[in-house]
Amino acid sequence: MAEKRVSRWYFGGLASCGAACCTHPLDLLKVHLQTQQEVKMRMTGMALRVIRTDGFLALYNGLSASLCRQMTYSLTRFAIYETVRDRVSQGTQGPLPFYQKVLLGAMGGFTGGFVGTPADMVNVRMQNDMKQPAHLRRNYSHALDGMYRVLREEGLKKLFSGATMASSRGALVTVGQLSCYDQAKQLVLTTGFLSDNIFTHFLASFIAGGCATFLCQPMDVLKTRLMNSQGEYRGVVHCAVETARLGPLAFYKGFVPAAIRLVPHTVLTFVFLEQLRKYFGIKVLA
Repeated sequence: MAEKRVSRWYFGGLASCGAACCTHPLDLLKVHLQTQQEVKMRMTGMALRVIRTDGFLALYNGLSASLCRQMTYSLTRFAIYETVRDRVSQGTQGPLPFYQKVLLGAMGGFTGGFVGTPADMVNVRMQNDMKQPAHLRRNYSHALDGMYRVLREEGLKKLFSGATMASSRGALVTVGQLSCYDQAKQLVLTTGFLSDNIFTHFLASFIAGGCATFLCQPMDVLKTRLMNSQGEYRGVVHCAVETARLGPLAFYKGFVPAAIRLVPHTVLTFVFLEQLRKYFGIKVLA
């Protein structure tokens, strides 16, 4: 029997951290664009404004929170999805049907979104802090300081503010990324034109990144607004209504920078993951 390697449960978190280090400035610009009340700037203008106002390193504001988010949210969803998929696949002696991948991705993503909500909220706040007047800035030192201060000053409930939205978004983006990546990779390999190499990984992850952006952008906008709010929204429905008043395209505000950020992040995550699996994965009989 042939031998193959499968991921260890924490590889998804490590791969996502590597990708986050590369794409964090794009994530920061996306948050800034989404929290504008009116469309005033595009991505390039926002980037220049951030650099002029606070310097180049300001593009990496909130990096510690971003890494903390990946080691909670992404680690959880990858661990659930890949562990269950590999065990079920061993029993069926073949790849899972796409609908099962979608259900598994939704379950893993929903759980990961809930687990990662505190770090995600602090990440949004730290990235958006420089836009606030000096007297309103929160000035968190790092992710753990931010979570501790939110817990102490605003309570446990606030720490999980937007958890429903984050979990729903996590389910959608995981379906778009993991489920669609697996399916795209499977379809590419079955053509016989490409082998299981880095170009195949790039192509499949590029498709997955596009699917994930399309699915999760409305949820992402609402999640960002809820997490960055200072009490102006009574809940998810109220936030959705207020956003809708700005027009239907308000739900896709920042779509281009979201795609520019999420697609490279997805590509890098799966390229890193496949390399970790290839060199450090667990050997099993196929």
